[in-house]
Amino acid sequence: MEKTNGGEILYQGHGSLRITTSCGTVVYVDPYLGEGYDRPADLILVTHQHHDHTAVDRPARKEDCVLWQNMDALQNGVYRKRQFKDVSVEALEAYNRNHPKEECVGYLLAFDGKTVYVAGDTSKTEQMQELKDRKIDYVFLPIDGVYNMGPEEAGECARLIGAAHVVPYHMAPGKLFDRQRAQELEAAGRMIVEPGETIRL
Repeated sequence: MEKTNGGEILYQGHGSLRITTSCGTVVYVDPYLGEGYDRPADLILVTHQHHDHTAVDRPARKEDCVLWQNMDALQNGVYRKRQFKDVSVEALEAYNRNHPKEECVGYLLAFDGKTVYVAGDTSKTEQMQELKDRKIDYVFLPIDGVYNMGPEEAGECARLIGAAHVVPYHMAPGKLFDRQRAQELEAAGRMIVEPGETIRL
């Protein structure tokens, strides 16, 4: 496994992320748009089955790559937690009028002493108010206001979650990025990250 100087998160655009741990473990979340799919995956996570989250053939894969999707993470109403190499993955609630609760999840990932919450497609959930005690380092919240909550509700969620850094994503249907929309999210610790930019952890 290739060692790196520290973990990082590449925002690929829309709802797509590539996470690399300091041990070199590579995790893709909701592959769809953008660049940076050449680094072979150890794990591919899918929050739900809409087409803009399920381009699972885009990332290169290692021989032992695991594909873990919403139907694996949520079974019979039970949100599962698994360890993949040096990454702990816990499924969380995700739902709204466009995304049935039983078909969607968010993910809380823990690695390198950091916690990253990728909310997936959702609006405010009952579970969010329980997350402040988890001391989350980064949360990615959708803000498109069409299929999911808009910036105002996302700001309310950010206050409930209390993450150190709040990153708006999934800003408009089919678009990589919308800076004007991102700036409408008002939250402490807001970070606006453009497609192709990397967050060094």
